[in-house]
Amino acid sequence: MDYRYKVVDLFSGAGGLSLGFLQTKKYDIKVAFENSPYMQETYKKNHTGVEVQGDVCAADYADIVRRYGKIDVVIGGPPCQGFSNANRQKNHAISQNNKLVKQYLRAILELQPKAFVMENVSMLKSEVHRFYMEKGDEEIVKRCNIPVKDTFLHLLDGAFLFDGAIDIVKDENLINQYLWPEADYFELNVIYKSAKNISKMINALDHHKKKLESLIETYTNLKGDDHIAEEARKAFSAIKAYYDGTLPADEIKSKIEPSVMIQRMLSKAQEIFQNNIIVDEYVQGSDLAAKIRSFAVYDYLKDILTAPENNYVIYSDVLCAADYGAPQKRMRFVVIGIKRDISEKIALPKGSYDADEYRTVKDAIGDLEDIKPVYTLAEDKQGIVLPKAENLSELASTLRDSPVLHNHIVTKTTDTALERFRALKPGQNFHCLDDSLKTNTYTDAKRTQNTIYQRLKYDEPSGTVVNVRKSMWIHPEHDRAISIREAARLQTFPDSFVFYGSKDKQYQQVGNAVPPIMAKAIAKKLAKILSKKRNADAKKNCTKGNGRQSHKRNSQHKHVAYPQH
Repeated sequence: MDYRYKVVDLFSGAGGLSLGFLQTKKYDIKVAFENSPYMQETYKKNHTGVEVQGDVCAADYADIVRRYGKIDVVIGGPPCQGFSNANRQKNHAISQNNKLVKQYLRAILELQPKAFVMENVSMLKSEVHRFYMEKGDEEIVKRCNIPVKDTFLHLLDGAFLFDGAIDIVKDENLINQYLWPEADYFELNVIYKSAKNISKMINALDHHKKKLESLIETYTNLKGDDHIAEEARKAFSAIKAYYDGTLPADEIKSKIEPSVMIQRMLSKAQEIFQNNIIVDEYVQGSDLAAKIRSFAVYDYLKDILTAPENNYVIYSDVLCAADYGAPQKRMRFVVIGIKRDISEKIALPKGSYDADEYRTVKDAIGDLEDIKPVYTLAEDKQGIVLPKAENLSELASTLRDSPVLHNHIVTKTTDTALERFRALKPGQNFHCLDDSLKTNTYTDAKRTQNTIYQRLKYDEPSGTVVNVRKSMWIHPEHDRAISIREAARLQTFPDSFVFYGSKDKQYQQVGNAVPPIMAKAIAKKLAKILSKKRNADAKKNCTKGNGRQSHKRNSQHKHVAYPQH
């Protein structure tokens, strides 16, 4: 029996990366980590025999080694969202997801596997994905020569600056004194965020009326003659005046904006303390900012793992899933590493499909065109018995590996959505609609992404499969949404791989996954390198063993022969 390399899969999701590795029959997944209960259920039911744990932050790798032996390979796709500072509309400055990259690194440092594969969005190598310098980072950053630069974390726009603001953000006690409870801030922020579209704002004011009215008394009667208390009183007095009918909706934004911005400032300043971020100085000029040292996530990973004490050789590239046989142009950043004593060099596999040979949407889902989808989880329980099909594409023949089709579920289409579906031709999206069909929808229709209300084209690969329910992807031929199973086919999940959880959770699991066909290509390439070293070592040991046995036999022969003389 062929040797199988022991694997730990971190941030496994539904198990697309695991599936690709298992399909090579060269790997044995021992433990997978996934925090989402829905994804856990899907993973467990499709990967029986794999131990599934939850929070990767609580992982005990020494215990895993005690129970399973030395782990050969670590795989996974840690989420990494980059600087929240790039979007000042967000309340949070520091993405907790970035910390999960450090958890991935911890797994490699503690397990010291022969090799690892890390998959993430194609932007990971960009300047956007950086860590802020924390207490405890300085020593390793210096020792591994990780490039560092000054970064200014924006706290408050100049328009909202007030005397004493800089003193407050420096003092954790003052921050906590002025910061509202998260639930209170949320109520006011919902109104502020909807202010670009007055009809949406009025709907939000109606929907949140009960909660806002309960806060009005608290904040209009707030004690204190400081600027923060004064702005809070103004904000909630404006909400009260609207409900009393004395303030029009279009005047609310300017009244509540200062309080919203001040609360965002306080929240970001609190995060600095909570995350032990080192601030070199607070700067107040045209706006208020914290001067912080930062370093690129990729530099951090690369420089630590290639350091002599870890001794990995690393290679990274942005791969297009279509190059590996997936019917979608999904771009993912992949980092692969291997111990230098196994191989002095490593690379990711080249794709075997040229652009003019790309598999298409029709290759993936054309055989399902006449199979009516269901609308509820109850209807999907028994699945749909697949009729025999002829002239299947090569891809469909591979994916159609079950006599019963599960997850061929769609959400019921509203009259408004159906009208839009009917108006769009293959390749068109929301922006191609007549203006009369764009009303009563997104807060800012002009800024809507091109993937929204996208009608797929049969004769091309799809774009990146995301949560296609939220994006309202439309079938190339029918006036309906793409089903969960059709989205899974575009990701190259075989029909035997069944997704669990609510409809939205199933769509999300499919959208978050690594296309197994791409994962399989990476796994095959890695197994080839690992096996080459393993075979060479086995041959060397065999030679040594034969030498020892020969010497032993000769010794025994001499020992027996001498007394006979």
